[in-house]
Amino acid sequence: MANQEPLSTSNEVSKIHLPNKELVGLKKSEPKKEITKETTKLPKPTGWRMLVLPFRMKEKTDAGLLIGTETIDRQQVASQCGNILAMGDACYQDKERYPNGPWCKVGDWVVFARYAGSRIEIEGGEVRLLNDDEILATVQDPTDILHKY
Repeated sequence: MANQEPLSTSNEVSKIHLPNKELVGLKKSEPKKEITKETTKLPKPTGWRMLVLPFRMKEKTDAGLLIGTETIDRQQVASQCGNILAMGDACYQDKERYPNGPWCKVGDWVVFARYAGSRIEIEGGEVRLLNDDEILATVQDPTDILHKY
């Protein structure tokens, strides 16, 4: 035991040498291509029209019952509430009709007539194109409105 080296009490840290990280025979990955955002697939409203995503009810009740897909789809078609996704460049620009400015903006929840606008089917549901004068009201929370069909 007398031949053993004393334990080092100094603050020296030995460097760890890592092996070469490049593996032989593997190609380096190419930079990832930019992924197309889903919003670029949506129609862009023109003029005084706006793109609205109708409110979609929960798929499960508070009691835990699952609601059928057909029922959810019918409710979305008859929905009177939606979220504004995009607005045309002429929305609320008529100063005679809208002297106080726009009634709503992108991101607002709005109320509209039950079957107002043009329905457009997209992957995952449908959107509606509404005229700027078809908006009846704005709401803070779409769940405050009773959604019956």
